[in-house]
Amino acid sequence: MNQPVRVRFAPSPTGALHVGGARTAIYNWAFARRHGGTFILRIDDTDPERSTPENTAQILRSLRWLGMDWDEGPEVGGPHAPYFQTLRARLYSAALERMKAEGSAYPCFCTTLELEAKRSAAREGDGTPGYDRTCRRLTRDQAHARIAEGAPHVWRLAVPEDRGDIVVDDAVRGETVFPASAMDDFVLVRSDGTPTYNFATVVDDAEMDITHVIRGDDHLSNTPRQIMVFEALGHFVPRFAHLSMIWGADGKKLSKRHGATSVEQFHAEGFLPEALLNHLALLGWSLDGETTVFHADALTHNFSLERISKNPAIFDFEKLEWMNGAYIREMPNERFAERMMPWLEQAGISTPDDLEKRRDWYRELAPLVSERVKRMTEIGPAVAFLFQETVTVDPTAAAKAFSVEGTRDVLDAVATSLDGLAEWTPTAIEEVLRAIPEHFAMKPRIVFQAVRVAVTGGLVSLPLFESLALLGKAASVARVRAAEAAVSRT
Repeated sequence: MNQPVRVRFAPSPTGALHVGGARTAIYNWAFARRHGGTFILRIDDTDPERSTPENTAQILRSLRWLGMDWDEGPEVGGPHAPYFQTLRARLYSAALERMKAEGSAYPCFCTTLELEAKRSAAREGDGTPGYDRTCRRLTRDQAHARIAEGAPHVWRLAVPEDRGDIVVDDAVRGETVFPASAMDDFVLVRSDGTPTYNFATVVDDAEMDITHVIRGDDHLSNTPRQIMVFEALGHFVPRFAHLSMIWGADGKKLSKRHGATSVEQFHAEGFLPEALLNHLALLGWSLDGETTVFHADALTHNFSLERISKNPAIFDFEKLEWMNGAYIREMPNERFAERMMPWLEQAGISTPDDLEKRRDWYRELAPLVSERVKRMTEIGPAVAFLFQETVTVDPTAAAKAFSVEGTRDVLDAVATSLDGLAEWTPTAIEEVLRAIPEHFAMKPRIVFQAVRVAVTGGLVSLPLFESLALLGKAASVARVRAAEAAVSRT
């Protein structure tokens, strides 16, 4: 195939964008970018009962959040809007008219009851349960007369009677053969005039000159029928590549029982788009068999259908979390400070305006946080003590940290030493505090644990000396004094 690569992602807006659909989109996008081709987004919204504008909006949000862009706009909607099947009805009507004229489509007047009776008879007689082509035997005049009378009818594909087996040379699965005997004259257009999936999809793919169809292998069974529609339209058949399913750790199809399954859920749970894209790309494809963490540009420069595995992929939530942490740790401080802000705002801690006012302060905070979190949702709880006027001390932590004899005197010495510091830096704070354990003949761990609980409210926190520096002298001394007073009352 010497034509420029043209691929499409065609989700149905009947629900949230599942990670399986997102992976399909990623592979199509990466393939197009790798070959300098065109990536098209088409919304298959022909299910009026389940397709909603809200679902379409979340699909677009999810794709944009993952960093994917598409290359063509539709007839309406402006640049970078997707195509919508509901706005393309004239194309399906025109295609059907061509097929009627060429004799590759014919009307069928059989009722639902008649079709079920035929299927039952075929099953009982060990025959093929497909349509028996009763109406194909009508003459053109007979068919036109019944249409003129207003008889309800569908339009079926007239499968060539000498059509041999359909061979699909799949780029992932290899050669798959579908017996011609299993191909009945399936419905192209329903009695209400709406096209079936296998017809509308092919008309769209043909009109868009799609060269490669990369999709989940749950569509493999549709492929022979779609090939015959391509042939009936006189259009070249694109190259198919069917992707294996994504499983959970238990070897079953990934579902909500395994955890988050939609892109927006992963976003809400604190995963970075670059980490999720990286992880999804590895579910069935590999860069070199060894590299685990790579950025989108490495994917788009190296993606190939030949490296896609035909074995089901296992979605590893722990690996994704590890990968997310790796992306967080490699982020420059300035960038991480910016990306913290939406999560701090969501936690009711800070606003983006605060970043502009205290950019240097946030830049110092960034590495303390990025080295210790795996998800962005962990940022708020980790830094909340720095934004509170007074800290709420966890009772369990207080019982452990303040129960050692002499803690009150230690806290008094800490507050006095901190209050007397002329230079408020992590180095100066560490120097003065490290002298206190020796003075009281205590282990440093015990002293610093008491200070940590007094200042942060818990036993686990960001690095102590840096936390004190960021909190400021007045707040740090006040919290230690408050803890000292609490110990004296017990």
